[in-house]
Amino acid sequence: MLAHIPLEAFRVFDAACRHMNFSRAGRELNITQAAVSRRIKGLEDHLGTQLFARSGKNLALTPRGERLFQRVRASLDYLEESLEPFRTGAGQSISLAASGSVSHLWLGPRLRDFSRDNPDVALRLVTSDSPADLASENNDLVIPYSAGEHPRWTLTPLLAETLAPVASPDYIARKGLDAAAIVPADLIALDLIDYERFNANWISFRPWLERVAPQALRKAPPRPHLTFSTYALAIDAAISGDGVALGSLDLLAAALAEGTLVQLGETRLVTGYGYHLGLPKFRTSPPEALRLHDSLLASRAAP
Repeated sequence: MLAHIPLEAFRVFDAACRHMNFSRAGRELNITQAAVSRRIKGLEDHLGTQLFARSGKNLALTPRGERLFQRVRASLDYLEESLEPFRTGAGQSISLAASGSVSHLWLGPRLRDFSRDNPDVALRLVTSDSPADLASENNDLVIPYSAGEHPRWTLTPLLAETLAPVASPDYIARKGLDAAAIVPADLIALDLIDYERFNANWISFRPWLERVAPQALRKAPPRPHLTFSTYALAIDAAISGDGVALGSLDLLAAALAEGTLVQLGETRLVTGYGYHLGLPKFRTSPPEALRLHDSLLASRAAP
């Protein structure tokens, strides 16, 4: 049984596999070659299989030995990585959870700036669209999509949700469109790029049209040209010139400012939802998390 195998045997096995020499493995572990041989033999006896093929002084892993080595090495790497935050002198690690859209379209440059200015802080970004993941108490900071209230997190508005159709200049030129003159009814004839609604409160093209121009739906329902599993992929497709996406204007401020995306028409929908930056209500945040919190809030208005 695995429970009866001394854990030290796996360290010895790992060293023997890396060096393919029992003497060198023993020197690394400060034990004798004979001790290495005994532990390998004990491990083989416990598992009931040969791990090394021996030919004189030459060693080679058997197929089962190779599979075990891969698993042992992965486990030891995982343990080594898990212990890093507890080492003396290790910097503070901050965990931030955010949706895929915010992570892909907004957070990247801001986290790079923060890391440059705070090299002692290790950042861990958890990307998920699951409300449970985004509200997990394992995180130091969260950026959920919400109306601004949560029982366990103190939320501060970060990016309000104002939705309007957007497209690339290349698509606009190719279709011969007057971007400023587009009205909602015109969109049905264009190449719409939509995304799957993982959250019931998310708004895709059909509910957007129902709110801003219900009369347009009487002509024909919108039929997306492309539908993606995530919002970020839909926006990437719009930037590439594949069609018209529904843009969250604050989230896409950089692309709009740079001109890689252009708003079509003047119709906008303020949903009352958006992305909020959260601190835990019932525990004290480490100073590093507060620094990141303040840094992200300060960058709200900056593309």
